[in-house]
Amino acid sequence: MARTRAKPEKSVIGWREWLSLPELGISRIKAKIDTGARSSCLHAFRIRLFTRDGEDYVSFQVHPLQRSTRETIVAECRVLECRQIRSSSGHVSMRPVIVTEVEWNGVRWPIELTLANRDAMGFRMLLGREAVRSRFVVDPGKSYLGGRPNRTKMS
Repeated sequence: MARTRAKPEKSVIGWREWLSLPELGISRIKAKIDTGARSSCLHAFRIRLFTRDGEDYVSFQVHPLQRSTRETIVAECRVLECRQIRSSSGHVSMRPVIVTEVEWNGVRWPIELTLANRDAMGFRMLLGREAVRSRFVVDPGKSYLGGRPNRTKMS
């Protein structure tokens, strides 16, 4: 008789969560967990591509808190590639893709992240299905299962 191994249970994540991007210096950002989007995307502006020592890099700025320009994070990363991305409205654009770690509920893992101006969108970040695949089950009826940031630290 063959022995079968039980697959480890996946953690449940809500449809919106507070995440951090520690390598970018972003301690908290509210994200929509979007299984309808293949890629993850971060709201960025003043996106500037450049070359350093023969490698492609991008510098950019982020306002991590929705409806607030009070906090600005300046970041710089190596570019994995530039990729054509089709938005939910059908518009196609070329976006730089970076690899960085995301953290939720004490767990860190690397993700590919596209950079685009999401100022008019409801969330400053989308965590797409490639980033949650094989890690989490998304409960569309739950929010903030990893907790909420302390309000006093958000001012």
